[in-house]
Amino acid sequence: MGRMIRAKDLGFIKDAVLQKKAVELSNQLLEKKRLTKNEILQELHWVIASPETYEGIYFQELAKLMREPTLSSKAESNLIIEPPKLQEKALPYSIFGAEDIDPAAIEQMENAMRLPIAITGALMPDAHVGYGLPIGGVLATDKNTVIPYAVGVDIACRMCLSVFDRPAEFLDKEHARLEKIIFENTYFGINATNPNPLPDDIFDRPEWNATPIIRELKPKAMKQLGTSGTGNHFVEWGILKVHQEVPELGLEKGKYLALLSHSGSRGFGASIANYYSKLAMQKVKLPGAAKHLAWLELDSAEGQEYWLAMNLAGHYASANHHQIHRKITKALGIPVLKRYENHHNFAWKEKLPDGRTVIIHRKGATPAKEGEIGIIPGSLTQPGFLVRGRGNPKGLNSAAHGAGRKMSRRQAFLQLDNHYLRNFLAENKVKLIGGDLDEAPMVYKDIGHVMHLQSELVDILATFQPRIARMADPDRRPWARED
Repeated sequence: MGRMIRAKDLGFIKDAVLQKKAVELSNQLLEKKRLTKNEILQELHWVIASPETYEGIYFQELAKLMREPTLSSKAESNLIIEPPKLQEKALPYSIFGAEDIDPAAIEQMENAMRLPIAITGALMPDAHVGYGLPIGGVLATDKNTVIPYAVGVDIACRMCLSVFDRPAEFLDKEHARLEKIIFENTYFGINATNPNPLPDDIFDRPEWNATPIIRELKPKAMKQLGTSGTGNHFVEWGILKVHQEVPELGLEKGKYLALLSHSGSRGFGASIANYYSKLAMQKVKLPGAAKHLAWLELDSAEGQEYWLAMNLAGHYASANHHQIHRKITKALGIPVLKRYENHHNFAWKEKLPDGRTVIIHRKGATPAKEGEIGIIPGSLTQPGFLVRGRGNPKGLNSAAHGAGRKMSRRQAFLQLDNHYLRNFLAENKVKLIGGDLDEAPMVYKDIGHVMHLQSELVDILATFQPRIARMADPDRRPWARED
C-alpha cells in the first residue's frame, strides 16, 4: 500500500477535481508498473506546469482537463506564489554601441535590471529584441536562480569552425565538388532528421534517463542529431585568413579552406526551454513586459532539472555540430588541422571581480574571458571573426554573437526581392543553397562597425569569408524559425 499515490502526495495540485483524476491515473500506472512513484510525480509536475504543450502519453486525460477554461484558470490560480515586485529603478549596467541598438531592446534590458534577483548586466552592440532578455543581453543573477528565457529557446546555440589542410585556392578549384558535399551532407528545417548518422556516444550519457521529459524527448534528439534548424542557422564553406601567428590558435599565418556551422540543440532544446519557461512563469508571476523573465530557484526540484537539462542540451548541441563536421570531413577526405567552437545561448556559474558567485546568462552573446577563443559569425557576404577574449569585466567577459538585426523578418519580406538578393550574392561571389529574404545580408548591421564597438571586449585573430552557404529552404509560416 505504501507504493500507492494518495492525495497528500499531490499537494502541489490544489484543484480537487484535478487531484482526484491525477490519483486515479497514477495508481493505474503503478499497478501496471509503467512508471515508478518518483517518475509519476515528476511527470505530473510537467502536466500541471504546461498542459498546453504536454507531449507525454501517460497523463493526456489530465492535460485535457487542465486545458478546459474553467478548470485551468482555477488550477493556475492555486499554483502561483505571491508576485515579486520589480525594483523602481534599473540597476546600472554596461552598454556597447547604444546609438545603434533598438530602444525596445534597451527597454527589455532595463526591465531585466529591475528584477529583485538581478546583480549586474551588459548589452552587446548586436543587441535586438527577444523574449524577456534581449538577444545580445548578458545578465548576472543571484547564484541560486536561473531564468530559462534569459538562456533562450534554442539552448546552447553555438558556433563550430573546422580548418582544413588546404590553401584558399582549393575552394575555387573544387567549388562544384564542395557545393555537392555540403548539399548532400546537411539537413535543414524544423522537422529535419539525419537518415545516416555516424556512430556517436552522446546518447550513452546517464542524464538521458534523469527525468520523464528528457526520456520523452530522447527519440526526437536521436533522429535530429547532425541536423540544423531554420532562421539564421547555416553551414558554410569559406576562407579563413589568419592575420598573424598566435600560439593559442596553433595555425601559421595564411589563408585556409574552412567550414563554419551555426545551430543549436534542435527540438530537444526548444522543448526543454518552452516547458521550463512556462513552469517558471507559473511559479513567478512578473508584471507586463517582464513576465518572460520568470526564474527557477536552483535549490528546487524544477531548478535542478532545468540546470541538468540545459547542460545536457549543451553537450547535445556540441555533438550535433561534430556530427555535421565529421560527415563533411569524411566526404571531403582531407584532414582537419584545427577546430574551434563556443556556445552563445547558455547560463554559467561564474565569479564577479568582487568574488561573488552569480549565474551569468548569455543570450546571443559570446563568452570572452581573457584568452578565450570564440567565433563571431557574419551574414553571408559579411565576414565572421575568430576572436580572443580580453576578459573585460564591464562586458561580463562577453562579446557580440554576430552583426545583429537592423530589419525585422516582416520588413525584409516587404522591402526586398529574390532577384535583388541573388544578384547581390553573385556580385560578392557567394553561392547560397536555400535561404530566404529574412536572412539577406542587408537585414543585418555592419559587422565591421559592430566589431569596432566591442574592440575593448575581444581581439580579432582571423577572418572568415563565406563563399558557399547552406540554409533551410524558405518556410514563411510564423512558427517556422528556430533562431
